[in-house]
Amino acid sequence: MTKMDFQVVVLAGGTSKNLVPLVSKDLPKPLLPVANRPLLSYVLELLESSNLKDLIVVVEGQDAAVKVGTWISSTYAARIHVEVAAVPEDVGTAGALRAVAHYLTANDILASIIGDLVCNVPLGAVAAAHRRHDAVVTSLLCATPVPSETGSSGGKDKAKKPARYNIIGLDPTQQFLLFVATGAEVEKDIKVQKSLLQAAGEMEIRADLMDAHLYAFKWSVLKEVLDQNETFQSLKQDVLPYLVWSQLRSKVASDGAPEAENWNENGASQNSQSLLSQHLATPSFHDIYASDRNGFSPAPRRTHKCCAYIADKSKYCARLNSIQAFNDINRDVIGEASHLSGYSFSVHNNVIHPSAELGSKTTVGPQCMLGEGSQLGDKCSVKRSLIGRHCRIGSNVKVANSVVMNHVTIGDGCSIQGSAICSNVQLHERAVLKDCQVGAGFVVTAGSEHKGESLARK
Repeated sequence: MTKMDFQVVVLAGGTSKNLVPLVSKDLPKPLLPVANRPLLSYVLELLESSNLKDLIVVVEGQDAAVKVGTWISSTYAARIHVEVAAVPEDVGTAGALRAVAHYLTANDILASIIGDLVCNVPLGAVAAAHRRHDAVVTSLLCATPVPSETGSSGGKDKAKKPARYNIIGLDPTQQFLLFVATGAEVEKDIKVQKSLLQAAGEMEIRADLMDAHLYAFKWSVLKEVLDQNETFQSLKQDVLPYLVWSQLRSKVASDGAPEAENWNENGASQNSQSLLSQHLATPSFHDIYASDRNGFSPAPRRTHKCCAYIADKSKYCARLNSIQAFNDINRDVIGEASHLSGYSFSVHNNVIHPSAELGSKTTVGPQCMLGEGSQLGDKCSVKRSLIGRHCRIGSNVKVANSVVMNHVTIGDGCSIQGSAICSNVQLHERAVLKDCQVGAGFVVTAGSEHKGESLARK
């Protein structure tokens, strides 16, 4: 892609509650290992490959920002220009953009929660589509990932939570966003008012697409939306629905007030319903920007353009926003999406660091990774798992469908299945873990058995 007037804002997060106990003050989310590489490295290298090298990385919490900044400086110093900005925790994605607005001078920005995105979609193509349509916002949509049948999202919680989807309305060309219902449960009815359908013409409803939380915005419009709507906290749940709604608002308003829409109650912003009613009494985007010679030229019945870029199904795209996703993505990156890892795989389809040591009759299967300086005793079995750096593993240990981070000690006869184990954990002899998460520094006692538990130091 040729150099464009784009700035990139990576909203990298901090200590995500959804990932406790894997993340902590010592290990913020951007540095969480995926195939023994920090999560944030996947986004930075994707941007670098797209020739988008002027970045602002926003991290929640001052301490986390320092850790992330130190790592970026040591790894990418001569390759990309990165400004690391700290914002308060729980400020929301819209709040994070407000906090760094003074950094933003480009006509367009690529902004998202892409700090947790692992994908190989060419971001230059998303930026080019945004420019081609002169859009106010362009959203990257990908095929919804199929959760792995192996592993667990945390035992008992997995059975309770129904699958949640994005309900997305597209025009017949599948280039324009006409309707979004974030996180709506597919089992419930989705109501779309007749006036919206009349304004949109034809609309195709899709429930098989994932909002990748990667958006290109026209910055002048986004800044005005953020300034005028101080209650907006989320790009996905507040800003995107507002922009999609208001692109057809003048046409819809002429048909009368909207009917109540239960899609707001199923996962969109809690204040979206009242905001939509308020917008009918405020100037439309057409009123605000029609006289702006440098702005957009509204198409018939559309005050501005909200676009979608739908990634090819062959592309890998997943968000690491849960423990289940952490397990799945780690396995994918040494499995079907091994091209994302950056490693060279052996003839046995695995990665074993030259400095790692394997005992007698120990097997490391395909789609496995064994990090630098790690040692395994005799008669061990490792299947579809990742083991980090400088781990000490005894004899007769079985590890399957699991992620073991750095400096972990595992005693003889332990069995680990479907679990994630943080750095500096000790498992004493014959401990059994199934579908567990073990926080950093925890000690699992000899002979204990744990299933579907989250184990962490108090």
